[in-house]
Amino acid sequence: MKKWLILLLPLMLFAKEEVVIKVARMHCPLCTTVVKKALKSVEGVESSKVTLETKLAVVIAKDGIDDKAFLEAVKTTGYEGVVVSRHRLKEQANFY
Repeated sequence: MKKWLILLLPLMLFAKEEVVIKVARMHCPLCTTVVKKALKSVEGVESSKVTLETKLAVVIAKDGIDDKAFLEAVKTTGYEGVVVSRHRLKEQANFY
C-alpha cells in the first residue's frame, strides 16, 4: 500500500484545477485584460482566460488554491467575482 502512495505522490503534487469565476460589470476589452492579469498574478495560476460576452474567467491553476485568493485578485481590479465551478483536470502523460 505504501508503495502505491509513493508512486501516486508526483501525480498529486502536479494536479491542476479549472476554476470558473463570474465577473459582473465588465463592459470592455480592457476590463478583461485587467482581470486576466490580476488572476495570473495569483501564485500557482498557470493560465487565465476572460471572456467579455459571458463575463466568465477560466483559470487553470495548481490544485488546492483557495477561492478567496482568486476573488481577492478580482477585487483588486474593482470588480466582484463569484466562483461558479471548480473541477480537477485529468493529467495526461507526455512521453515525448
